[in-house]
Amino acid sequence: MLTLHARLQEADKMQVLEFDTVIIGSGLAGLAASYNAANFGSVAIITKSQLDTSNSYYAQGGIAAAIDKTDSPELHLRDTMVTGRGLCDRDAVEILVNEGRERVLELIDLGMPFDKENGEFVLGLEGGHNKRRILHSGGDATGKELTCFQLELVKQKENIQAFEYVAALRLLQNENCIQGVQAYDFKSKKNIVFKAKAVILATGGLSRIFERSTNPHTATGDGVALAYAAGAQIADLEFIQFHPSALYVPGKNAYLISEAVRGEGAWILNHEGERFMKDIHPLAELAPRDVVAYSIFRQIQKSGKKNIFLSLKHLDEQQIKQRFKNIDSHLKEYGFDMTKDLLPISPAAHYMVGGVHTNLNAETNISGLFACGEVASTGVMGANRLASNSLLECLVFGKRASEKAATQKKPAGELILPEPVHVDTANEQLFLKYQNEMSVLMSENLGIVRNKTTLQKALDRCHEIETSFAPDANEYNLLKIRNTATLCKLIAQSALVREESRGGHIREDFQKENPDFKVHILQQKGCNYQFENVRD
Repeated sequence: MLTLHARLQEADKMQVLEFDTVIIGSGLAGLAASYNAANFGSVAIITKSQLDTSNSYYAQGGIAAAIDKTDSPELHLRDTMVTGRGLCDRDAVEILVNEGRERVLELIDLGMPFDKENGEFVLGLEGGHNKRRILHSGGDATGKELTCFQLELVKQKENIQAFEYVAALRLLQNENCIQGVQAYDFKSKKNIVFKAKAVILATGGLSRIFERSTNPHTATGDGVALAYAAGAQIADLEFIQFHPSALYVPGKNAYLISEAVRGEGAWILNHEGERFMKDIHPLAELAPRDVVAYSIFRQIQKSGKKNIFLSLKHLDEQQIKQRFKNIDSHLKEYGFDMTKDLLPISPAAHYMVGGVHTNLNAETNISGLFACGEVASTGVMGANRLASNSLLECLVFGKRASEKAATQKKPAGELILPEPVHVDTANEQLFLKYQNEMSVLMSENLGIVRNKTTLQKALDRCHEIETSFAPDANEYNLLKIRNTATLCKLIAQSALVREESRGGHIREDFQKENPDFKVHILQQKGCNYQFENVRD
């Protein structure tokens, strides 16, 4: 605990800055929101790392849009709804596929270099899609190319100010109205209070709280924790998408091998060399991700091994290495030739399907607070995300959030400065200890297959950790421990409530879909969970 004298000294260091809109996160959703918000006033982008560190940046697959003459938004909607397993809100998906097409065509007009061949866009195929509609850039570097392109657009706006290595700590509010954000600047070691008419959460996902994940180290669910602590509703957090084809090398982080590789014809083989997906789903390796990941999990269980295999041996070597330059280069660092070797794979936590509950304009239940991108639950993903819809959602709802945020009035009431948060390096090892424990707990008990016993075990331990640390802790590492425990607890609670198997949530003790659970599960601080009907 800081002494009164020390707290006063810290308060003297606290900066207060004022903007019309504050955006937390610098992935594609945050960049799209900030670019559009700059048309209406001053904008601050807060990111706890660098501007180009995000899930969006590392996305290999591409962006889905019905731009081919044989395709249509209606066909894209159908594939999204089928993959979402009955939990997609139709009106939200209609917005996604129609406005998404417009947003992509706008990017093309602005000069976004999507891959072409003979003057025509190269359209890929991925799991759950019945049409080739996936645009790529740089082969398998779409996230990087698209994020960097959007970042250059943002840099051209003089009224956008970026704050790198600045972590958002708390949302500040008066009653049910957002007034701003408290943050910590790791470079100056000062607290900054950002006053704003509107705050847009674009913080990405939380899959890094699992032991094995394809996400960068920054994907720790900060936005969900911030929103929940402020009283925002959280929806469908039990649905975690595990990517089927993540490279498995003992002692190494999971490396994502894009679904686009399977779109070009790669096979999934078990240890007997059998292409088992053909007998499970008519789309075989291109079945929706929940189906493929679960099927691989069962094969791993059956064999007692840690992985199965991805094979491209039967495909054209030159074409594959040209199409997937980055993946090929990365696999070589692990000692694999992607066209000659069987690639060991096993599923890894990849995408948070649920998130901060919003309406069609990306608004939360708190006035002035918005959410877009992976952190948000807009209703478009259902129980399982359709491949390459995520970057599209960033563009569509990033723009919607910024436009609605621009209509916010200056918040009423005087902003009372919060107590400053400090960093005590002595607590860093304590944070790592708890982080490692919870990541193992999540992977073992809230992985691809769950049951009541394991869920309750995870819930009890996370609750124990959460209540060991004060909710008003003013030390950064202690705050992170509590936030992570809260996130893990929320996922476990929601997974316990949903007594069925659907999409990215599979219960051994409830193995079938239950029509009674064709609902969204909402969680809110201080309230019992609620059910919300799906908008068909």
